[in-house]
Amino acid sequence: MFYLHNLIIKFCFFDLIVYTRIISLSFFRVVQRLELMKSKASVLTSGITTVGCSFFFLGSRLGDSLLVQYSSGTSLPTSVHAQEEAADVDSDAPLAKKLRRMSSDSLQDFTSGEELSLFSTTSNTSESTQKVFTFAVRDSLINVGPLKDFAYGLRINADLNATGISKQSNYELVCASGHGKNGAICVMQHSVRPDLITEVELPGCKGIWTVYHKSSRGHAADALKPSKEDDEFHAYLIISLESRTMVLETADDLGEVTERVEYYVQGTTIAAGNLFGRCRVVQIFARGARILDGSYMTQELPFGVHNSDHSSSPDSCTVSSASIADPYVLLKMVDGSIQLLIGDLLTCTASIYVPSILANSTDSVSACTLYIDKGPDSWLRRASTDAWLSSGIAETIDGNDGSYHEQGDIYCLLCYESGTLDIYDVPNFKCVFSVDKFVSGKSHLVDRSVREPFKPYQKIKSKTSNESTDLGRKEPPEKMKVVELVMQRWSGPYCRPFLFAVLNDGTMLCYQAYLYEGLDNYSKNEEVVSPNNSVDPSSISASRFRNLRFIRVPTDFTAREEPSNMVIQPKITIFKNIAGYQGLFLSGSRPAWFMVCRERLRVHPQLCDGSIAAFTVLHNVNCNHGFIYVTLQGFLKICQLPSAFNYDNYWPVRKIPLRGTPHQLTYCAEKNLYSIILSFPVARPINQVLSSMLDQDIGQMERDNTSSDDLQKTYTLDDFEVRLLEPEKSGGNWDTRATIPMQPCENALTVRMNSATKENEAIMAIGTAYVQGEDVAARGRILLFSIGKNGENSQNLVTEVYSKELKGAISAVASLQGHLLIASGPKITLHKWTGSELTGVAFYDTPLYVVSLNIVKNFILLGDIHKSIYFLNWKEQGAQLSLLAKDFGSLDCYATEFLIDGSTLSLVVSDDQKNIQIFYYAPKMVESWKGQKLLSRAEFHAGAHVTKFLRLQMLPTSDRTSATLGSDKTNRFALLFSTLDGSIGCVAPLDELTFRRLQTLQRKLVDSVPHVCGLNPRSFRQFRSNGKAHHPGPDNIVDCELLSQYEMLPLENQLEIANQIGTTRAQILSNLTDYSLSTSFL
Repeated sequence: MFYLHNLIIKFCFFDLIVYTRIISLSFFRVVQRLELMKSKASVLTSGITTVGCSFFFLGSRLGDSLLVQYSSGTSLPTSVHAQEEAADVDSDAPLAKKLRRMSSDSLQDFTSGEELSLFSTTSNTSESTQKVFTFAVRDSLINVGPLKDFAYGLRINADLNATGISKQSNYELVCASGHGKNGAICVMQHSVRPDLITEVELPGCKGIWTVYHKSSRGHAADALKPSKEDDEFHAYLIISLESRTMVLETADDLGEVTERVEYYVQGTTIAAGNLFGRCRVVQIFARGARILDGSYMTQELPFGVHNSDHSSSPDSCTVSSASIADPYVLLKMVDGSIQLLIGDLLTCTASIYVPSILANSTDSVSACTLYIDKGPDSWLRRASTDAWLSSGIAETIDGNDGSYHEQGDIYCLLCYESGTLDIYDVPNFKCVFSVDKFVSGKSHLVDRSVREPFKPYQKIKSKTSNESTDLGRKEPPEKMKVVELVMQRWSGPYCRPFLFAVLNDGTMLCYQAYLYEGLDNYSKNEEVVSPNNSVDPSSISASRFRNLRFIRVPTDFTAREEPSNMVIQPKITIFKNIAGYQGLFLSGSRPAWFMVCRERLRVHPQLCDGSIAAFTVLHNVNCNHGFIYVTLQGFLKICQLPSAFNYDNYWPVRKIPLRGTPHQLTYCAEKNLYSIILSFPVARPINQVLSSMLDQDIGQMERDNTSSDDLQKTYTLDDFEVRLLEPEKSGGNWDTRATIPMQPCENALTVRMNSATKENEAIMAIGTAYVQGEDVAARGRILLFSIGKNGENSQNLVTEVYSKELKGAISAVASLQGHLLIASGPKITLHKWTGSELTGVAFYDTPLYVVSLNIVKNFILLGDIHKSIYFLNWKEQGAQLSLLAKDFGSLDCYATEFLIDGSTLSLVVSDDQKNIQIFYYAPKMVESWKGQKLLSRAEFHAGAHVTKFLRLQMLPTSDRTSATLGSDKTNRFALLFSTLDGSIGCVAPLDELTFRRLQTLQRKLVDSVPHVCGLNPRSFRQFRSNGKAHHPGPDNIVDCELLSQYEMLPLENQLEIANQIGTTRAQILSNLTDYSLSTSFL
């Protein structure tokens, strides 16, 4: 008897190796055979771990990480296994939809099986069958790192007429990322710009809704039949205007049928939706409701008729908002009261019901919603302590005679003016969950009937807080209330409900539910119920959700708007399938998409159209799973999401595989082309490598000293080329317009577009270096190419106009006032392009090796590989490059750039210790040694190697604090930077008053916010010198990553901290919002 022990291991050649150990268990544990089999090609992996008994995870820093399913079997032909694997992947419909969103480098074509037997005590006969593994990629995590370079280019669907903040969504980041066969171009966009299908002018729109209609199904039994909801088209589009309602059919074309339908069209519509399994349409307006079968009204329900027993105010009969959850409709009246429409599935009619438990409430409702807990296994049922052990499930869902339970349990969420949140079951209206001070934004929400264990730290902290608050508060507590409330659980096997609330100041609270198994010593306060009603305590002992908890989820987004006297309109719209994604859309002055992916919220703003007044989904023949929205300017747009992007990321991202290592890229705006340097490993015979050396003496000497057998061996070299890519308008892979190969042993180091061109001609400059070992003197070439018109013949697109070999490697190229600045070895030379020749004008000797060149007017910033930065000046009159100042410290530069703040010029540099330093030139200060030394303005530890800075002009914002700073704000720039870890950051200037305020806030938050993994943020951001002598610079940088935690604090803590630093909460939030808007690039 043999025991086979299989282990998948990883070799440095990035192939999957299956190790098989065959052990004899007859008498002694004797190893019979050790086998190694090269199984599959793989992603460039940095770690591997098994998940369960049939999965393993490949973690990668250079490509996408993969979740792979494997299975083993007996030996079969390789082609058969490949077919079985492909059939397995394609047969899973949801999986196929997932794989379509993956980048191409994730779906590696696993090939071949190559066996290597290392140790054997028996001959490998036919009796010992080979064990074969089959693999299938089941999921992937997109990785955009390492980011080596990026460019700022125009989107395909850009609007050239856009202005202001809407203009920023015209641009995108095109990044060079990955390595080897996982190299790719990553196109990243911060905001979503939809693909426009059609656009019409529609002024005065207040709301839009799309509804279904099953015209051939009038029986209640048909409503319970399962149907594919995604395949059904919408029937009608309802548009609410200022004084009337329009109804349009959503067939092949949108056609108005207002005069031919029995909808309420004489006034505005509050809400519309479907009831009774999409067999009926319900329309809610201010003083009533209508139920329609298609275009024909079957029932009308006026509000206020049933209140004849006592005098009622008009506000109690006027609807403010509505929430629809089949077969119920929850109505919130203007006076804060609640009414419920209960639908009868058999007759397809509805009746009005006023919950008696809320009729005598003195606290008015500020927001309400209905929540459907769908599925055969209701998620919220598990939150009860007793879990319906003895009473059975039927007791908890006894509403509507148990005939509609297949659609799920329904709950009502009410938020009162006092800030209390209650959850009731429908239609019994028994309180199952209650939270005090919901508007304060606590980190966790717990039912009031559960008394948490005693925590002395919190009590001491609250005591000191009260003492400090008693000393005097400059800012009175704000009257906060919830104006909109939504609870939703999207489809998915492990999806949990989300709770969203919008406050009257624009703050958005987001919570996610989870089940918490409490300790046995928890004391349960059975007598605690909602303060707005009185219930027998014994009736709630088995029905309250004591195991239900909500945890606040950071969204990294603010919907805060300017205070106005306008009536607040509903802003949240739930969608279940827009281009395969689900989530919600937030309308308003700062619209955004909240997409639920892998149980996480991905927030993507939409800035291209400014404020959005209304939004709804649309699915018909011409708009497949799209949407409609109306802008504040009065334009109705029918759009679709760009399908090429993956939205399960911090920014929407699209990966274009290159199958090589990208090094540097640049963008030609005139031709809309991207030039990128690529390298590919190529195995060549050593004899061919030696013969290709430019120095033939060295090559002949090496050939004479090498044996004939060694000359036949292969040596792996990197072949370089410069590829010109053009974005595809249809959203497919980019077209290769031209390819410029380099010579053998020649590495392309830099590529840049040159502005020193003739009219209507773009010049691309390429700097190279010959890599032939340390015995050969370094040389390189400067190549100039003219980019012509984008014709069909790509051979004529690029023409070489100049080529010259120089001493030293051409490491950097820049354009300076019509001249070409070239860094060749330890020297920079300024050339003048005459149209056919480069003529040297001036030069400057640098210490070792220039890694970057930056130009602003006639100022030059260069970074040396070991000797920090140099600040130069170009004087055209004397044709002279002169040194103004330099940093005398020893610094290994990675990237440099100028930072402009009005009339102030700063010099920014990143180093090998993951620091960012900001210098300035002040020749009149004593510390500058008569202007020879650059002084430190600020320093900061970024935590990652910064590879590129990009200077972008900041956007003007509404200046609420001061009207005297407007002049400088028009000439204020920020630096967008990328890192080798795949992260993107921003460095932006602040005015003095805002900086002092935020710096004081930052010091308070260090002590008020829990540290991630116990790491102190102040200590983490300090400069790292790695043992070198370093004089600490001034503390003039604030960490916005830490400042963003201020909004996650409870409201009481926010007010307390603002009072302690001598300002107001509104002022702090205004500063953070202004900074977010001014840096809303892309």
